[in-house]
Amino acid sequence: MKKKFYWISVFFCMICLGASLANAGSADAFNDLKGTIKIAGGTAHIPVMKAAAKRIMTVNPDIRISIAGGGSGVGIKQVGEGLVDIGNSGRKPTDEEIGKYGLKLFKWAVDGVGVIVHTENMVKSLTKAQLKDIFSGKIANWKSLGGSDKHISVYTRDEASGTRAVFWKKALDKGDITAKANFVVSNGAMKSAIANDPNGIGYVSVGHMDKTVSPVTLDSISPSLENVKSGKYPVARGLYSNTKGDPRGLVKVFIDYLFSAEGRTIAEEKGFIPSK
Repeated sequence: MKKKFYWISVFFCMICLGASLANAGSADAFNDLKGTIKIAGGTAHIPVMKAAAKRIMTVNPDIRISIAGGGSGVGIKQVGEGLVDIGNSGRKPTDEEIGKYGLKLFKWAVDGVGVIVHTENMVKSLTKAQLKDIFSGKIANWKSLGGSDKHISVYTRDEASGTRAVFWKKALDKGDITAKANFVVSNGAMKSAIANDPNGIGYVSVGHMDKTVSPVTLDSISPSLENVKSGKYPVARGLYSNTKGDPRGLVKVFIDYLFSAEGRTIAEEKGFIPSK
């Protein structure tokens, strides 16, 4: 009798383990949990965060997930100061930031940052030298590049932006950005600004590109997901979700979900390359 009971117990445990492993790759992992998660920081992350939050809260209404932008610097600072549970950044936090706040880093995707112009702009290809001259203000008219005789409107992000950081470092080689540049607060705002300015030029996460703007090839290489994935397109960065110390409880389950099969699918659907 004891032997029979033992095998029944083992069988039951195997069923539970199988269910647990199945749930580990989906939003069902949040069943029977409750609580809140506060997320802020990099704006490139937002489409993935919102899609993940929607699935999770649909499965379990007892979980509330709030998502705000603000840029990478804001995300790192707010999670470090305990204002949010997860601080997103489109750049790797510095050693100083990691040490100061005791951060744990989770890079769940890779993203490219590409140059964009208005859909009616005839200039769809630039060299890195031309791009640097545009953003420094040395080239100020589209006519110099084979376009219309119109003044170039340069758009950029503030220094807290991880998108700006990788663009400035890898596309502009840490060159000057003209003081006449227009500042926008997010990837979405940048895309909207360029879509409404026929003479504008800016840059966004490749995952944010759509038909409202035109991508610009850089040294004959297009900012496509395929080129970012292969390493052919060099203006790329990791997308990080950072926590203060090791994540626990609901926050850990959320971080794990980003790396799950379902989380990776969401990242791909939003135009990113899931980390290996």
